[in-house]
Amino acid sequence: MDIKQPANLDYNGVFEFKWSPDFVSTMDKRFNKAQEYIDSSCMRLMVPYTPMRTGMLMESVKLGTVIGSGELRYLSPYARYLYYGEVYSPNIPIFEGGELTGFFSSPGQKKHPTGREMHYDTSVHPQAGKLWFERMKADHAEEIREGAEKIARGLTA
Repeated sequence: MDIKQPANLDYNGVFEFKWSPDFVSTMDKRFNKAQEYIDSSCMRLMVPYTPMRTGMLMESVKLGTVIGSGELRYLSPYARYLYYGEVYSPNIPIFEGGELTGFFSSPGQKKHPTGREMHYDTSVHPQAGKLWFERMKADHAEEIREGAEKIARGLTA
């Protein structure tokens, strides 16, 4: 957001309204702090909704996000598939010690949606599933908004 210094007002010498000379820098700092609060709150509050097997998906959003940018970015290549919750194919299974540990596609093969819904392990995060940001937002948007508003209004340190 580009904040501009408002003009001072003078009502024929009867009334004068002067803006603080540091209005722009103060508001800029507050809005930046509010955005940082929003970003970090979203990352923290998404955890119980986010699928977890190794924890790398949650780690990838921490590594890929610049707090205060207003954008949460996942570095893990499978995040998009997990987020939208549809199985894509072709998937070639990877087994280690007789246990399925993941999937890969052959180079040059483009994945395509199969129409089948993905199933999520909810043993670590019982609320884990697709669209975890949207579901978190439905449950916590007001809490996040109130916190950001307090910061933007200068009501918190």
